[in-house]
Amino acid sequence: MGKDRNKNLVGQPIFKQIIKMIPKDRFDRLVYKCGSDRYYKSFFAWDQLVTMLFGIFSRCDSMREVCDGMRALGGRLNYLDMDCSPAASTAGDGLRDRDEELFRLFYFVLIAYFSPFLSVSRKKKHRKEGVSFEDFYAFDSSTITLFSDVMKGVGRNPKGDGKKKGGLKVHMLTDVHADTPQFVKISEAKMHDKNFLQYLNLSAGSMIVFDKAYNYYLQFAKWTQSGVNFVCRLKDNAKYEVQGDPLFEKKPGKDEFGVYKADHIHLRYQETVEMNIAGKKKTKKVKKNKTLCLRLVWYKDEQGRKYRFITNNWDITDEEVALLYKCRWSIETCFKKIKQNFQLTYFYSDTENGIKTQVWCTLIAYLLLQVIQTKMESDKAFSTVAALVRIHLISHLDLKWVVTEGRRAYPKRTKSRNKSPTVYSMSLFD
Repeated sequence: MGKDRNKNLVGQPIFKQIIKMIPKDRFDRLVYKCGSDRYYKSFFAWDQLVTMLFGIFSRCDSMREVCDGMRALGGRLNYLDMDCSPAASTAGDGLRDRDEELFRLFYFVLIAYFSPFLSVSRKKKHRKEGVSFEDFYAFDSSTITLFSDVMKGVGRNPKGDGKKKGGLKVHMLTDVHADTPQFVKISEAKMHDKNFLQYLNLSAGSMIVFDKAYNYYLQFAKWTQSGVNFVCRLKDNAKYEVQGDPLFEKKPGKDEFGVYKADHIHLRYQETVEMNIAGKKKTKKVKKNKTLCLRLVWYKDEQGRKYRFITNNWDITDEEVALLYKCRWSIETCFKKIKQNFQLTYFYSDTENGIKTQVWCTLIAYLLLQVIQTKMESDKAFSTVAALVRIHLISHLDLKWVVTEGRRAYPKRTKSRNKSPTVYSMSLFD
């Protein structure tokens, strides 16, 4: 058999096929609303988005690499509605001066645009596993180290003349059914995680899971009053009062795992309220002690590790509490995909605005690859899809064929060739 001559070529490079997925009309309306192209004569917002996505998909280390790489494309830039590659200084000025708010808003426009499509396939899977909540979210944060003091970092102060590294923290709320971030907030790495629970806008009846770093009893009480369900781990040093006998209890065997105890507990917290001063029209703020009623579930896993989960939902079973918390791992894999497959160790700007812009564009690139993987029903791992796109970014291959097919270009021969050297070729070395 001879060479497979089915080239699977199309008229546009893979990068253009990806860019076509972006609703440009919505981006243009957002640019007009934000006034992001005001005072710009050449390097417009669309040009900046395309330039950033090219650098992110190709994993370039600097803006100069991005611009030089695009310049080498020559006439292929007309596929991207660009006349020429921007100069590195022009692209750098755009990162510094164009407000990152445009890319933040456009990311959430894309979330709304693609979310109905992404959530359908995984929702059926979670229903089989026993997750009955339509609105099911996981919340966590991840720290990105910066070799700059633009944004304040965390950690110990350096000794001697050393310089403390900067850092940013990405706080993220993901839809567990779709594996897509629904809420993202970027802050300095020194900010405490629990301060961001107040920014979450959750509807009644929804379920959210998070780690014990977010133990914030006042927020738990507000969610309980508004009908929002949550599951999280209890801190090791948490003080609580057990009410009555255990709801469930058994002594687990040496090789047994699962739920072995459940309690009804009360947690104490303080809430600040305003009170009128007697005889005056003024008010003062007073802290009042209040009680939060929760369920505590004790769980032992296959490796013998023990966990304590708390929840304000009394309708689900104890096993479902542990299962819901297990689904929190989806946000950890989300952070892992973003950090391993995109260039977040090298930033194209040393300004806070430029760094945030690159993070938002990275999230846009991650969302586009998710859509590609789901829409084309690819069985390949996300890292493989990202690598294939990077390798064939400017090739005129069919995107669907690249991310779904894995067949060899040369079919297996029915008769093997003799690849050993001949007597004549060996005599040349004598």
